[in-house]
Amino acid sequence: MRFLTIPALLASLLSLPAIAAVEHAALEAGSGTRVQMVRASVQVPWGRPMWQSNGTHIAAHWDFSIAQWRGTAYRNVPGDNQHITDIGVTPTFRFQRDSARGWYGEGAIGYHLLSALYDNDGSRLSTAFQFGDHLGVGYVFNNGWDASLKVQHFSNGGIKRPNSGANFLVLRVARPF
Repeated sequence: MRFLTIPALLASLLSLPAIAAVEHAALEAGSGTRVQMVRASVQVPWGRPMWQSNGTHIAAHWDFSIAQWRGTAYRNVPGDNQHITDIGVTPTFRFQRDSARGWYGEGAIGYHLLSALYDNDGSRLSTAFQFGDHLGVGYVFNNGWDASLKVQHFSNGGIKRPNSGANFLVLRVARPF
């Protein structure tokens, strides 16, 4: 499987039927132990806030994503590369001000389908289906641009062994529509 380019990732996302409801598009870059990831995503809000009080609220959105992982120690051999495509759907919950500007915190657990079984630097995932959870903090500027940093973990939840997991530190930049 060949490594997709950012334009190819964006073109794949723009073919989603829910594109009319898209509120933001994001690009992300992440890194873990001997693995890097690039991801493009779109966010579709659920509607009104789930909870609201004292000028803050909890909002939710769907995050539809496509990513490429590049492991640099395939089968625990430094220098051997593994390329994996990851398609994900993640319900995300965000605590933020009612103005939707300034600092926020978010958390999520979603569903991901990998194009190959991850086997990199001694970590292995024995199923193509993975849960992807993350915790993050971000800032929305007055012009609507959104920058965040999150810690993300992938695991099959113990469905099948081995299940060492894969972890990423991810930088995200989103643009509103």
